[in-house]
Amino acid sequence: MEDSFFFGYGSLVNRETHDYRDAQATTILGWRREWRVSRQFGRTFLSAVRDRDAVIDGLVARVPRGDWAALDAREAGYARHLLAESDFAAPAPAPAQIYAIAPEVSALPDHSSPIKLSYLDVVAAGFLAEFGEPGVARFFETTTGWAATLDDRAQPLYARARPVSGHVREMVDAHLAQLGVLKTQG
Repeated sequence: MEDSFFFGYGSLVNRETHDYRDAQATTILGWRREWRVSRQFGRTFLSAVRDRDAVIDGLVARVPRGDWAALDAREAGYARHLLAESDFAAPAPAPAQIYAIAPEVSALPDHSSPIKLSYLDVVAAGFLAEFGEPGVARFFETTTGWAATLDDRAQPLYARARPVSGHVREMVDAHLAQLGVLKTQG
Protein backbone atom coordinates (compact mmCIF):
# COMPACT_ATOMS: atom_id res chain seq x y z
CA MET A 1 0.00 0.00 0.00
CA GLU A 2 1.19 3.50 -0.84
CA ASP A 3 2.40 5.83 1.92
CA SER A 4 0.07 8.65 2.81
CA PHE A 5 0.32 11.66 5.12
CA PHE A 6 -1.51 13.44 7.92
CA PHE A 7 -1.51 17.08 8.91
CA GLY A 8 -1.24 17.61 12.68
CA TYR A 9 -2.20 20.99 14.11
CA GLY A 10 -2.25 20.38 17.90
CA SER A 11 -0.54 17.75 20.04
CA LEU A 12 0.70 16.00 16.87
CA VAL A 13 2.96 19.03 16.31
CA ASN A 14 4.88 17.89 19.38
CA ARG A 15 7.13 15.12 18.04
CA GLU A 16 7.54 13.70 21.57
CA THR A 17 3.90 12.54 21.45
CA HIS A 18 4.26 10.21 18.45
CA ASP A 19 6.75 8.18 16.45
CA TYR A 20 6.03 9.52 12.94
CA ARG A 21 9.58 10.74 12.32
CA ASP A 22 9.22 11.63 8.64
CA ALA A 23 7.55 14.97 9.31
CA GLN A 24 7.99 18.57 8.24
CA ALA A 25 6.62 21.88 9.45
CA THR A 26 4.12 23.42 7.05
CA THR A 27 1.11 25.71 6.82
CA ILE A 28 -2.38 25.05 5.50
CA LEU A 29 -5.01 27.45 4.19
CA GLY A 30 -8.76 27.36 4.66
CA TRP A 31 -8.78 25.64 8.07
CA ARG A 32 -8.64 26.96 11.63
CA ARG A 33 -8.20 25.30 15.00
CA GLU A 34 -11.12 25.32 17.41
CA TRP A 35 -11.60 23.87 20.88
CA ARG A 36 -14.56 21.46 20.87
CA VAL A 37 -16.22 19.32 23.55
CA SER A 38 -16.68 15.78 22.26
CA ARG A 39 -20.10 14.50 23.28
CA GLN A 40 -18.73 10.95 22.97
CA PHE A 41 -15.91 11.53 25.47
CA GLY A 42 -17.26 14.48 27.48
CA ARG A 43 -14.04 16.47 27.37
CA THR A 44 -12.47 19.27 25.36
CA PHE A 45 -10.29 18.54 22.35
CA LEU A 46 -8.55 20.67 19.78
CA SER A 47 -10.23 20.27 16.40
CA ALA A 48 -10.09 21.84 12.95
CA VAL A 49 -12.92 23.48 11.02
CA ARG A 50 -13.13 24.80 7.49
CA ASP A 51 -12.65 28.56 7.35
CA ARG A 52 -11.69 29.99 3.97
CA ASP A 53 -9.99 33.01 5.57
CA ALA A 54 -7.86 31.05 8.05
CA VAL A 55 -4.24 29.90 7.94
CA ILE A 56 -2.70 27.51 10.47
CA ASP A 57 0.72 25.99 11.07
CA GLY A 58 1.35 22.33 11.80
CA LEU A 59 3.26 19.22 10.77
CA VAL A 60 2.69 17.02 7.78
CA ALA A 61 3.95 13.50 8.46
CA ARG A 62 4.17 10.20 6.63
CA VAL A 63 1.94 7.31 7.65
CA PRO A 64 4.15 4.38 6.57
CA ARG A 65 2.46 1.93 4.20
CA GLY A 66 -0.81 3.79 4.71
CA ASP A 67 -1.28 1.96 8.03
CA TRP A 68 -3.70 4.30 9.78
CA ALA A 69 -4.79 1.92 12.57
CA ALA A 70 -2.56 3.28 15.36
CA LEU A 71 -3.15 6.92 14.44
CA ASP A 72 -6.91 6.39 14.10
CA ALA A 73 -6.92 4.80 17.58
CA ARG A 74 -5.00 7.77 19.01
CA GLU A 75 -7.39 10.19 17.32
CA ALA A 76 -10.58 8.34 18.39
CA GLY A 77 -13.59 10.61 18.11
CA TYR A 78 -12.17 12.45 15.11
CA ALA A 79 -12.93 11.80 11.44
CA ARG A 80 -10.29 12.06 8.71
CA HIS A 81 -10.75 14.57 5.88
CA LEU A 82 -8.72 14.66 2.68
CA LEU A 83 -6.72 17.84 2.13
CA ALA A 84 -6.31 19.18 -1.40
CA GLU A 85 -2.97 20.34 -2.75
CA SER A 86 -4.45 23.86 -2.73
CA ASP A 87 -4.91 23.59 1.06
CA PHE A 88 -1.13 23.83 1.52
CA ALA A 89 0.70 27.16 1.48
CA ALA A 90 3.77 25.42 -0.02
CA PRO A 91 4.14 22.15 -1.91
CA ALA A 92 3.51 19.22 0.43
CA PRO A 93 3.27 15.47 0.09
CA ALA A 94 -0.05 14.09 -1.05
CA PRO A 95 -2.45 12.63 -0.30
CA ALA A 96 -2.67 14.18 3.16
CA GLN A 97 -5.52 14.01 5.65
CA ILE A 98 -6.56 16.08 8.65
CA TYR A 99 -8.47 14.92 11.72
CA ALA A 100 -11.51 16.94 12.84
CA ILE A 101 -14.41 16.42 15.23
CA ALA A 102 -17.74 16.91 13.46
CA PRO A 103 -19.76 19.85 14.80
CA GLU A 104 -22.87 17.67 15.10
CA VAL A 105 -21.15 15.39 17.66
CA SER A 106 -19.47 18.20 19.60
CA ALA A 107 -20.08 21.62 21.09
CA LEU A 108 -18.11 24.73 21.93
CA PRO A 109 -16.54 24.48 25.39
CA ASP A 110 -17.59 26.48 28.43
CA HIS A 111 -16.54 26.71 32.08
CA SER A 112 -17.92 23.20 32.73
CA SER A 113 -15.58 21.66 30.15
CA PRO A 114 -12.21 23.36 30.68
CA ILE A 115 -9.13 22.93 28.55
CA LYS A 116 -6.48 20.95 30.44
CA LEU A 117 -3.27 22.94 30.85
CA SER A 118 -1.25 19.70 30.62
CA TYR A 119 -2.70 19.30 27.09
CA LEU A 120 -2.18 22.94 26.12
CA ASP A 121 1.42 22.88 27.44
CA VAL A 122 2.25 19.88 25.20
CA VAL A 123 0.77 21.67 22.18
CA ALA A 124 2.64 24.91 22.94
CA ALA A 125 5.94 23.04 23.42
CA GLY A 126 5.49 21.48 19.98
CA PHE A 127 4.83 24.84 18.36
CA LEU A 128 7.82 26.36 20.14
CA ALA A 129 10.09 23.58 18.82
CA GLU A 130 8.78 23.81 15.25
CA PHE A 131 7.92 27.49 14.78
CA GLY A 132 9.59 29.39 17.67
CA GLU A 133 7.88 31.93 19.90
CA PRO A 134 6.16 33.61 16.91
CA GLY A 135 4.59 30.22 16.11
CA VAL A 136 3.28 29.87 19.66
CA ALA A 137 1.72 33.34 19.36
CA ARG A 138 0.15 32.39 16.00
CA PHE A 139 -1.26 29.22 17.60
CA PHE A 140 -3.14 31.27 20.20
CA GLU A 141 -4.19 33.91 17.64
CA THR A 142 -5.53 31.39 15.10
CA THR A 143 -7.40 29.14 17.54
CA THR A 144 -11.01 29.78 18.56
CA GLY A 145 -13.33 28.32 21.18
CA TRP A 146 -11.25 29.39 24.17
CA ALA A 147 -12.99 28.67 27.46
CA ALA A 148 -11.85 28.15 31.00
CA THR A 149 -8.73 26.09 31.61
CA LEU A 150 -8.06 23.52 34.30
CA ASP A 151 -4.65 23.74 35.96
CA ASP A 152 -3.79 20.03 36.15
CA ARG A 153 -0.05 20.57 35.79
CA ALA A 154 0.79 19.07 39.20
CA GLN A 155 -1.18 15.90 38.40
CA PRO A 156 -1.71 15.82 34.61
CA LEU A 157 -5.00 14.40 33.36
CA TYR A 158 -3.95 14.53 29.71
CA ALA A 159 -2.85 11.08 28.49
CA ARG A 160 0.11 12.38 26.46
CA ALA A 161 1.30 14.93 29.00
CA ARG A 162 5.04 15.57 28.89
CA PRO A 163 7.28 17.64 31.14
CA VAL A 164 7.66 21.12 29.69
CA SER A 165 9.94 23.97 30.65
CA GLY A 166 8.94 26.81 32.92
CA HIS A 167 9.34 29.06 29.87
CA VAL A 168 6.60 27.13 28.01
CA ARG A 169 4.26 27.33 31.01
CA GLU A 170 4.91 31.07 31.34
CA MET A 171 4.20 31.61 27.62
CA VAL A 172 0.95 29.63 27.86
CA ASP A 173 -0.15 31.56 30.96
CA ALA A 174 0.71 34.91 29.35
CA HIS A 175 -1.26 34.12 26.18
CA LEU A 176 -4.24 32.88 28.20
CA ALA A 177 -4.18 36.08 30.27
CA GLN A 178 -4.04 38.15 27.09
CA LEU A 179 -7.10 36.26 25.79
CA GLY A 180 -8.88 36.70 29.14
CA VAL A 181 -9.32 32.94 29.60
CA LEU A 182 -10.35 31.94 33.10
CA LYS A 183 -7.91 29.57 34.82
CA THR A 184 -9.30 27.18 37.46
CA GLN A 185 -7.29 24.99 39.81
CA GLY A 186 -7.28 21.20 39.45
